[in-house]
Amino acid sequence: MDSKPLLAVLDLGTNTFHLLIVAPEGANGFRELFRERRFVKLALGGIEHIQPDAWQRALEALKYFREVIDRYGCTDVRAIGTAGLRTADNADAFLELIRRETGIEVEVINGEREAELIFKGTRLAVPMAPGRHYLIMDIGGGSVEFIICNREKASWAQSFPVGVAVLRRRFHHREPISEAEIAALRAFLDQQLAPLRQAIAAHDGPLQLVGASGTFDVLAHALPARPLGAHAWAVPRSHMAPLVARTLAATLEERLAMPEIPEARADMISVAFVLLQYVLDLLPQTEEILVSEYALKEGVVAEWLERVTSF
Repeated sequence: MDSKPLLAVLDLGTNTFHLLIVAPEGANGFRELFRERRFVKLALGGIEHIQPDAWQRALEALKYFREVIDRYGCTDVRAIGTAGLRTADNADAFLELIRRETGIEVEVINGEREAELIFKGTRLAVPMAPGRHYLIMDIGGGSVEFIICNREKASWAQSFPVGVAVLRRRFHHREPISEAEIAALRAFLDQQLAPLRQAIAAHDGPLQLVGASGTFDVLAHALPARPLGAHAWAVPRSHMAPLVARTLAATLEERLAMPEIPEARADMISVAFVLLQYVLDLLPQTEEILVSEYALKEGVVAEWLERVTSF
C-alpha cells in the first residue's frame, strides 16, 4: 500500500478499456503502479448500439478493474468515456449498470475535451523541440482526434467520427480488403477530413506527425524505431510501406499469423493503415512518425498532478 495519494484512470474507449494507476513522484512526475488494457470492442456490432456480448465483455473488464483499484486503495478514480459511449443509443443504460455493479461513475466527454487530454498526455512523452509544430493523431475505434500544436499549446484541434471500428464496418467486407473498398474509404475520408486538410493548408510551415498509442504502437514495435525517451519513439516513414503493403494484401487469417500484428488488432489494422497513409499523404515533408505511448489517460494524470503537486 502506498502512503501517497493514488489516481486510477479508466479510459473506456470504443475498442479498448484501459486502467492506469499512478502515484506522484518528485516535483513534476508520476510513478506508474499498474497498467492494463482489455479489448472489449464495444462497437463490434455497430457504434450506434452496444450489443449484449460487447456489454458483457465490458462489464467483466470493469469488474476486474474495480478489484484492482480496491486492491491498491486508490484515493481518486477517474473514468472517461469516449466515442462509443457518446454514440450508442443504449449508453445511458450501460452507464447506469456500471454504476450499480462497480460503483464507477463514468464521465462521457466530447471530442474537443478528448483532444485536449490527448495533447496534455502526449507532450509528457514526446520531447517537442522549441519552434517546431506537430500534428498529433489519435486513432480510436469510434473517432480520431487531431491536434496542431507546439510544445506549449494547441492551436487547433478536432475530433472526427472516422474511428477504425466505424471504417471497418462500413468499408472492409472482403478479405483481403479490395482496391474498390480502399478507394471508397479514401473518398469518405476526403469528405470527413476536409477541415483537417484546410487546417494543414492554413498552417505556416511543416508539421511533424505524432501518433498517440494504438495503431502507432504496432508500428513502433514492428519496425526499427529510434528511442526518443522512455515512452516515445521515431519510426522512419520509409520503413512503413512494406508492412502496410503486406497487411493490405493479407486475409484476416493471414494477418492473425503475422508476428508484427497483435491478434486483437488484426481485424481493424487494414483500415487503420489506409487511414494513416491518407494522413501521411497530407504531410509529404514528414520523414519520421513520432510515436507516443502516452495519450488520454496520461492527460488526465497531468491535470491531476497540477492539483496534488507543484507539477
